[in-house]
Amino acid sequence: MALSDFFRINLPYGIHRNSNNEWSAFNREYMPLGWNETNIIDTTGITESGTDKPIYTKYSKLTEKKLLEIAGSVNMVNYDSEGKIYRVFLYDDGSVPSRKNQSKKDWDSYFEKIKMLSGLIVIEK
Repeated sequence: MALSDFFRINLPYGIHRNSNNEWSAFNREYMPLGWNETNIIDTTGITESGTDKPIYTKYSKLTEKKLLEIAGSVNMVNYDSEGKIYRVFLYDDGSVPSRKNQSKKDWDSYFEKIKMLSGLIVIEK
């Protein structure tokens, strides 16, 4: 699936946990979104040297229960070999909010998940 529009490129398809229990948002092609370090930004924008920076962040109170609440369904999560959630999807092929003729319900569901993610608090390093 090609990155063919603003939604697929710039809005989260899901979040993914790394081995340090840190999380990162990714787009429809599983490419990372966002930056979490301000030292890579100068007055003209993101510098070239910033492209190798990690984008993972630790959040407080991000429990398995909260992850399932965000996902909305056990079918919208992936589990690792230890049975812990390592990936949460915000929509699936049947509920892509930006798809032509998609229902308002799919947009509402997507934005409710974004609201829940927006409320997460960073654990300072």
